[in-house]
Amino acid sequence: MIFSHSAEVMNAVRDQAFEHYMALGFPSKKVERYKYTDMQALFAPDYGLNLNRLNIPVDPYEAFRCDVPNLSTSLYFVVNDAFYKKALPKNHLPEGVVIGSLCDYAAKNPDFIGKYYGQLAQTDGDSVTALNTMLAQDGLLVYVPKQVRVERTVQIINILRSDVDLMVNRRVLVILEEGASIKLLFCDHAADDRQFLTTQVVEAFVGENASLDFYCLEETHHKNVRVSNVFIEQKANSKVNHNVITLHNGITRNRTDLFFRGEGAECSLNGCVIADKQQHVDNNTLIVHEVPHCTSHELYKYVLDEQAVGAFAGKVLVLHGAQKTDSQMTNQNLCATKEARMYTQPMLEIYADDVKCAHGSTVGQLNDAALFYMRQRGISLKEAKVLLQNAFINEVIDKMQLEPLRDRLHYLVEKRFRGELNKCEGCNLCK
Repeated sequence: MIFSHSAEVMNAVRDQAFEHYMALGFPSKKVERYKYTDMQALFAPDYGLNLNRLNIPVDPYEAFRCDVPNLSTSLYFVVNDAFYKKALPKNHLPEGVVIGSLCDYAAKNPDFIGKYYGQLAQTDGDSVTALNTMLAQDGLLVYVPKQVRVERTVQIINILRSDVDLMVNRRVLVILEEGASIKLLFCDHAADDRQFLTTQVVEAFVGENASLDFYCLEETHHKNVRVSNVFIEQKANSKVNHNVITLHNGITRNRTDLFFRGEGAECSLNGCVIADKQQHVDNNTLIVHEVPHCTSHELYKYVLDEQAVGAFAGKVLVLHGAQKTDSQMTNQNLCATKEARMYTQPMLEIYADDVKCAHGSTVGQLNDAALFYMRQRGISLKEAKVLLQNAFINEVIDKMQLEPLRDRLHYLVEKRFRGELNKCEGCNLCK
C-alpha cells in the first residue's frame, strides 16, 4: 500500500482507517454535512483501481501546455494519485525544501511523517476521509523548514489519465514550520473522456508566523466527480489564503476545515463557482476559533445557469475563551435561469461574549433594471448578461494575491460566460 514496511506508523494509520470506514459506512444525505450531495450515488458506479501500480503512459510536459502568462512557476505533476518523478523543474528550491513523493519520503523519515500524517484528517468521524486513507498508495509532500521563504510559486498539475473508468485517491501533506512561506497553485485536468472519481485529502500544518497561499483551480469535464477534503491547522500569527475556483466540472464536493490553534492568526477563504448544464458544486466549510485574537474572512460566490445545482454550507465555531474573535462570512449567489437551484446555509455557533461575528447569504437573479438600462444604450441582452455576471464574480477573483493568475482568471471567466471556454486553451490533453 502507501508506505514501505519500515514506516510502521503510516501502516497503522491505514489499518485504523479501514476499521473506521467499515464501522461508519458511507454517508447518506441524512448526515448534516452531506445533505446537499448524494454521496452514495457518486460511489455507486463500478470504478477501476490501479492497485498494482501499472504504469500510466503519459508525458505531461509534452501533453500539457496550459500556463498563466507572466507567472513564473516551479512546475510539478501528479498523474492520477502518484507524484511524477521522471522530469522535474530545472530551477532549484531553497535549501531544505521538499516537494515530492510522500511515499518515498516516509520510507526514509517515518518518525517525521508520523507526527503529521493523519493527525488532522481524522478517520473516525468521516468515512470519505477514512476511505481515502485506506486506499491511498502515494501522495504529494510539500515541506518548508523553519524561516525559509519559497518566492517562486509552486504549481501542481493534477492529471487524470485512464483507458477505463477510474477511481483515484489523492493525498497531499503540507508542512510549513515557523516563519516559512509558500504559494501553491493546484490545477485539476482530465486527459481522457472517461468517468473519473477522485477523492482528495489535504492536510496543511501552518506554523507560527508562517504564510500559506493555496489556490485550487478545477477545469475537468462533465464526467468527472471530485470529492476533496482539506484540513488546515494554524499556529500563532500565521496567515492562510485559501481560494477554490470551479470553472468546469461534473460533480464537485469540497470540504474545508480550518482550526485556529495560536493567537493572532488570520485566514481568508474564498470561492467562486461557474456552473451550467447539469453540473453540481457543493462547498462545505468549517472554521473553528479555539483561541483568542484570530480573524477569519470568508467569501463564496456562485453563478448558476441552465439546470446547474449549487450548495454552500459554512459554519464558524467560536469556542469558550476565544475572545476578540473577528469573523465575517458571506455567500452570494446568482441563478441565471428559473431551473437553476442554490442551497445555502451560513451558520454561527458562539460560546464567547467578546467577539465580532457576522454572516450573510443572498440568492437572486440578474437585475432587470440594470439589464434594461444597458439595453437602452445599445448593449445586446446577451452582452448585458455577460457584463453583469462578470461584475458579480470579479469580487472573488480580485481578492487573489497572485496578479498574473488574477488577470488570467478574469480572461477565462469572461470566456466561460460567453460559452467559448469548452476546454483548457493550449492544452493538448483536452483536444
